[in-house]
Amino acid sequence: MSKDVINVHGEEKVVREDTAKAYRGVNWAFLSIGGFILIVAIVALIFFLGAARDGSIKTPAQAANSNSVAR
Repeated sequence: MSKDVINVHGEEKVVREDTAKAYRGVNWAFLSIGGFILIVAIVALIFFLGAARDGSIKTPAQAANSNSVAR
């Protein structure tokens, strides 16, 4: 069976190749999720800063009142 070396908490360990692939896969999954969260946060921040600058953010009460028809 093939062996591979992984780094766990600064210590190198010799493990089976499938275990090493799974370990690297989990690390990549965490990095991908973190990157996705970072991108979503940046886009939301840009949206809210842009909306706050031109005054188009409305509270739910303001939005409900703007849709009603005066009689």
